[in-house]
Amino acid sequence: MTINEIKTLLTQEKLPTETITQLAQDPRAGVQKLLVSYQKRQAKLASKKAAFEKRFDYERQFWAKKQVVAGVDEVGRGPLAGPVVTAAVVIDQDFDLIDVNDSKKLSAKKRCELYPKISEEAVSVAVGVKDAEVIDKVNIYEADRLAMAQAVNNLDCSVDALLVDAMDVPVALPQVKLIKGDAKSNSIAAASIVAKVFRDKLMADYAKIYPEYHFEVNAGYGTKEHLAAIRQYGPSPIHRKTFAPVSEFYQ
Repeated sequence: MTINEIKTLLTQEKLPTETITQLAQDPRAGVQKLLVSYQKRQAKLASKKAAFEKRFDYERQFWAKKQVVAGVDEVGRGPLAGPVVTAAVVIDQDFDLIDVNDSKKLSAKKRCELYPKISEEAVSVAVGVKDAEVIDKVNIYEADRLAMAQAVNNLDCSVDALLVDAMDVPVALPQVKLIKGDAKSNSIAAASIVAKVFRDKLMADYAKIYPEYHFEVNAGYGTKEHLAAIRQYGPSPIHRKTFAPVSEFYQ
């Protein structure tokens, strides 16, 4: 084979051992360079798959008991504007999206690619939303808890337990609270992606109503430009009145 043909061959995810052995004996430097790159990719993929399998550990504890468990996560506790959004996701043993991980570790493009795939592969997906008015009324922590309960209650299947990213959800279900749970559980990671993409889309829609704040870029977080817009135009109806420096306008 030519080096270009071998290059194409090595783009495959898995090759027979005999093929690799034959290529290892090829004296051409270009072939050996391609083979090294292939082996590095294979090692990286194997590591990624192993980490993905590890993130099923908590789910498997419930599956072993024939129980349905949902992963729950949130996004939007820190912004000055917009709602807090939560998601609850139920997956099963057939879930195979190995790119699913803590949403903060993924690019916006990758999150958007995964969102519909998660919706398709998951047993059930639901979101919960609590707006700025609720946040100002009960505080962000309680609003977050209420949104998580809303997401769980919106699932279209019955659930026996929850895996939650370091929160306590006000529903009558057993819960395992995991610090940095989106890096430890695939169902929580899937929920973190769903919540993030859903909220980003919501803020992009708000940006069309309130374009001066550029919510499509900052998602309501207190960037330099966002703070300047608040000083220039004052808060919008979706700004959180109890969050500084927005609160300064209501004293």
